[in-house]
Amino acid sequence: MVDTIDLKIIAQLEINSRASYVEIGKQIGLSPSSVRERIQKLEDTAVIRGYKVQLNNQELGFGLEVFILFKLFSGKLQLFCDQLTDFPEITEVFRITGPQNIIMKVVLVDQLHLQQFIDRLLVYGEPTTNLILSDLKKGN
Repeated sequence: MVDTIDLKIIAQLEINSRASYVEIGKQIGLSPSSVRERIQKLEDTAVIRGYKVQLNNQELGFGLEVFILFKLFSGKLQLFCDQLTDFPEITEVFRITGPQNIIMKVVLVDQLHLQQFIDRLLVYGEPTTNLILSDLKKGN
């Protein structure tokens, strides 16, 4: 079971997953060894499944980020899933309920890249594109 102390540790890791046990302990009033033990338990029980790098897509040359709602043609789901590795622009993809089957976050260089990406999707279904203006949670 995850308790309130575990939730505080998780909150600190969400802010900075590279924070030391000492830093986390200072923030939540726990010894570094206790923080280490709790984090290890959270990892062992798969509450924490991993750590990842958050990239600045602008700095990498991807100035356009979009969400694409995608209604796959009948019988195309498995084919699309099998071909996902052919779309490195897709950073996140989820199967969803509702009129569309898929929602994905895509990073692109520019509008021409977006047009070419959409053209590649058209064999699988009907995309609806939404430009991402800003990330309100991250403040940019």
